[in-house]
Amino acid sequence: MRRCNESPRALLKRASPDARAPRRALRRPLERGAPSAAVKRSSAASRRLSVLTSAPQFQGNSAYVNYPTPEGWGTRRRKNPWVNRIATGTLRAASNSLAAASNPPEGIPAPCGPGEEVETILVAMSTRIERSLFLTIVVLTLFCSYPFAMMSQNISSDPVAAKPPVAKKIPKVITAHGETWTDDYFWMRDKKNPEVIAYLEAENAYADAVMNHTKALQEKLYREMLARIKETDTDPPYREGNYLYYTRSEQGKQYKIYARRRGSMDAPEQVLLDLNEMAKGHPFMAIGIFDVSRDENLLLYSTDTTGYREYTLYVKDLRTGQNTKIAERVSSAAWANDNQTIFYVVDDPVSKRPYRFYRHVLGKSGDELLYEEKDEMFAARVGRTRSRGFILLTLASHTTSEVRYVPADRPAEVLRVIEPRAHGHEYYVDHRGDTFYIRTNDDGALNFKLMTAPVTDPQRKNWRELVPHRRDVMLEDVDLFADFMVLSEREQGLPRLRITDFKSGQTHYLQFPEPVYTASLGVNRVFDTRTLRYNYQSFITPVSVYDYDVDKRQSQLVKQQPVLGGYDPTQYQSERIYATAKDGTRIPISLVYRKPLVRDGRRPLLLQGYGSYGIPLNVTFNSNRLSLLDRGVIFAIAHIRGGGELGKAWHDAGRMMQKKNTFTDFIAAAEHLIAEKYTSKDRLVATGGSAGGLLMGAVVNMRPDLFKAVVSYVPFVDVINTMMDASLPLTAGEWEEWGDPIRNAEHFRYMKSYSPYDNIEAKEYPAMLVRTALNDSQVLFHEPTKYVAKMRALKKDKNPLILKINMGAGHGGASGRYDALRETAFDYAFILWQLGIQD
Repeated sequence: MRRCNESPRALLKRASPDARAPRRALRRPLERGAPSAAVKRSSAASRRLSVLTSAPQFQGNSAYVNYPTPEGWGTRRRKNPWVNRIATGTLRAASNSLAAASNPPEGIPAPCGPGEEVETILVAMSTRIERSLFLTIVVLTLFCSYPFAMMSQNISSDPVAAKPPVAKKIPKVITAHGETWTDDYFWMRDKKNPEVIAYLEAENAYADAVMNHTKALQEKLYREMLARIKETDTDPPYREGNYLYYTRSEQGKQYKIYARRRGSMDAPEQVLLDLNEMAKGHPFMAIGIFDVSRDENLLLYSTDTTGYREYTLYVKDLRTGQNTKIAERVSSAAWANDNQTIFYVVDDPVSKRPYRFYRHVLGKSGDELLYEEKDEMFAARVGRTRSRGFILLTLASHTTSEVRYVPADRPAEVLRVIEPRAHGHEYYVDHRGDTFYIRTNDDGALNFKLMTAPVTDPQRKNWRELVPHRRDVMLEDVDLFADFMVLSEREQGLPRLRITDFKSGQTHYLQFPEPVYTASLGVNRVFDTRTLRYNYQSFITPVSVYDYDVDKRQSQLVKQQPVLGGYDPTQYQSERIYATAKDGTRIPISLVYRKPLVRDGRRPLLLQGYGSYGIPLNVTFNSNRLSLLDRGVIFAIAHIRGGGELGKAWHDAGRMMQKKNTFTDFIAAAEHLIAEKYTSKDRLVATGGSAGGLLMGAVVNMRPDLFKAVVSYVPFVDVINTMMDASLPLTAGEWEEWGDPIRNAEHFRYMKSYSPYDNIEAKEYPAMLVRTALNDSQVLFHEPTKYVAKMRALKKDKNPLILKINMGAGHGGASGRYDALRETAFDYAFILWQLGIQD
């Protein structure tokens, strides 16, 4: 049920056991796109993992979450443990996945969460055809069997003549805090009900009928976007131990191939995982954990074959190819240094909260339960420090955390606590030498500060300040190496990489050439090194992977995402402007467009927003987006409150009882763009995904007149029903982000006053495209389905309202890169149709 920034549709998130912070699956921003996307460790308030998204996708150090949006997937950062269900380790795949990273659809936030990096790969299967035939038979049968159900039999290829399905009403009376109301579509949450499946298929048929007249445009868009991608390509290799590891893609194949070479790229290739082969016989495929043992003979990896974020953990013997199943529902895992011991965390089967921590020894039966987290607000994540000194178990809620540790060389020892949890105190740990480095918000350090503590006695009384709290600088992450450290910071909405040499004590910042950009660490698996890998991109500059010589302070380009077809960055312009909110707050807006720009109000504009979980909606490159820009569309991001662009205070100003600031900020941004004649109401399209879908639902209820059209991805719109049901995935853990409507009447009334589903009225709404997926575990499919059914029953206009359901995927949408492009082409065609652009 959560929404998360950043994930490209087909996401490649590789995992490696980074011990620092738990990841929690949130409702993150999405960005869809090409083949894979990287995940980044979460940031600010504690590595809030973003699953996501699409965007940024490739920021390397953090885990990101991805959500689909018209342009792609987004990736965002998040701190909580449940956040990143995808992997445990993390690889800074971000830097590795250029192809994918470059084409995320615009929509949901980007980087994904704490821990090194995670590459998530969504994989579609050949059995999809068989499944489609089966579903077709089921639907035809249901049409006959359930005449009382909701479908309209007359579906025409004429967008005006096509009649939408009409959902039946089964009133359910709900009472809370002295209020009573009726939900006519509560029955739709039952995924096993044949009538529900039939209704979803009818919605898909209607959507296809409405969009039938755009088929030629869809095909043209698909061919354009595909022509910009280098289909057979290799991502930049990264070194770990004696090998160079990398992923590559092949023309005509949907998914990545994981491989390595010993010593150099001239050595023979050893294929570790071929997702194209693994996908056979499954409707979906995602890789989560990816961690090689210290002796380099065993691969620890996990797969999800449904899209529901349920990963099964395996060990593959790289000498023989034999696979051994270790456990199910595993969200994070890490090798100890003995090549025998595996630590892993298992999710609750109902709530999907990572809560049990196990130790497994190869060759022995019966895994030992070391810890069980009883507090439903907390989630667990295990990882290994880059130094390979410690295994860290991080337990975190949205506002509080606790870290336990065991030496990686002595995995049989008892877990010890660094500092017992205290409400409101967040801290995250890394290791170097005889010292723990602790990023903490202790003593009012809202934007976090850096402390150190001796490994021998790391209690709070022994913490010493190394980097003080700064009011205008958010300390998002800390990366330690043998002789230097890198602080990932954010100031004035822009990321900064600060390098401190431990020997000389000197500190300097990496310099970047553009005023608006995104930069993050890439895959850095070597602890004792003087070379730092980082990723850079902007609206105009494709995803670029650099190696930085810390001594010479020089950057060398390793690879820039290829953009075929003669892409000329000088033809485009990006800028940052500011809108003023109703309370006087300045709201940053990032823009990109094809030159020249005449501000006469006649240019169409696509405005994206997110504004939740403290996840920043980063500026990213997307080659798919060129198909909009080259048709005159301006693309803009409103960096609204609730996100993490301007630190923890920016997040706090858009959460809990101040959540409505997120919505009014977005409206202020739209009004400013119109007032400054970048666009006009009849040329303005809004988009957002996951929690950004909540934003879409809220603003169209508040100001339906302001937008020509809206594209909403996996939207979190049934706020009250969802947040009052603790049995649903992720609900309890998010009461600290949205409020607790079960026990707190004030929270209930405030949340109900903006909940999109509960505030639909009998009035005119803009044209809308809503996307969801049957196996989404973060925003369950029934939320957008109910939302569309209710809006269709109440709205007074004749504007298109279509619901598109992926029947074989999860929160991130289509898994294969070619399938993802088809979905993006569909979305772009809808946008262009509403803007009156037919070619």
